[in-house]
Amino acid sequence: MSLEVREPRRTVEFMRDMLGFEVVNEMEGRIRVAVNGDGPGKVMDIVHAGDSGWAKNGLGTVHHVAMAIGTEDEQLKLRNELVGHAQVTPVRDRQYFQSIYFREPGGVLFEVATVAPGFPVDEPVAELGRGLKLPPWEEPNRTEIEAQLPNVRY
Repeated sequence: MSLEVREPRRTVEFMRDMLGFEVVNEMEGRIRVAVNGDGPGKVMDIVHAGDSGWAKNGLGTVHHVAMAIGTEDEQLKLRNELVGHAQVTPVRDRQYFQSIYFREPGGVLFEVATVAPGFPVDEPVAELGRGLKLPPWEEPNRTEIEAQLPNVRY
């Protein structure tokens, strides 16, 4: 995963000081940071984007970068630490996990979500992905949502 930012130093400092990342490699125009080792899913490259314009959401773009946190208590502790360093949302119930959102200094939107309760909370693991699951607040829109989806065969 690569994050393009205008001022990498500020992003790296934020990720190190607030999120526990460490610099594991540097090359011209790119700084690699990692958290809890440098295996898959633990590494991000901070790319110096110089004078590039602000990103616009659309096809082929990433809305946010999601990271996992072990427990709701750890998430609340992180949220409290972030206050004053970033505009952080209240904890949001996403039915399968709890999330907080904030932007790092370069403008990239981060989500930190709990692992629990997880996707098997309302269906067996063997059935995951075979039906459309909606959060309770979207159930009134089920017919409209389903009408916009292509048929998928498995």
